[in-house]
Amino acid sequence: MAKIPEAMKRMFKNVFVCRNCSTKIRSEPRKILEGKVKCRKCNGRVFRPVRKK
Repeated sequence: MAKIPEAMKRMFKNVFVCRNCSTKIRSEPRKILEGKVKCRKCNGRVFRPVRKK
């Protein structure tokens, strides 16, 4: 099975997961590191990159 670059980009580029409630959010990495992005669900500011399967 070949990996399609467009699909990989859509699923994993600029996608982060909240460490508190596991909600996915799409944002620029620079904003995540500066702490400017809040989780929609729990208002947390701690995120991790989404894991590739």
